[in-house]
Amino acid sequence: MPKTKPATVDEYIENAPEEAREMLGRIRALLKELVPNANEVIKWNVPVVETDRILFSYSAHKTHINFMPTRSTLEAMMEHLDGYETGRDTIKLPYDKPLPLDLLRRVGEYRVQEVGESALWKHLDS
Repeated sequence: MPKTKPATVDEYIENAPEEAREMLGRIRALLKELVPNANEVIKWNVPVVETDRILFSYSAHKTHINFMPTRSTLEAMMEHLDGYETGRDTIKLPYDKPLPLDLLRRVGEYRVQEVGESALWKHLDS
């Protein structure tokens, strides 16, 4: 990703690999639609969407985007993630495959509901 630290989400997307920019923009638009009153900030040098808690973050890499809705959300949504590589808190979205907006919407809606029910971003079992 960029060699300089981005100050804004716009700057992050502008400095992302060319193949990532459209996908990042589409993810950003979806998250704004799901949580229109959320704040977009840069934390850990990546875009983060937050209200009173962190909801999502996402990041561009050489061959994929990581979408990070938290471990508890991924665990709850695992049956829908068949065919996607996942990490502890992430879903890997390769540039050479279509962006699964319906899946991201479903995961995003779950995360928003989860936070509304007082879920924690950092888990005690970490």
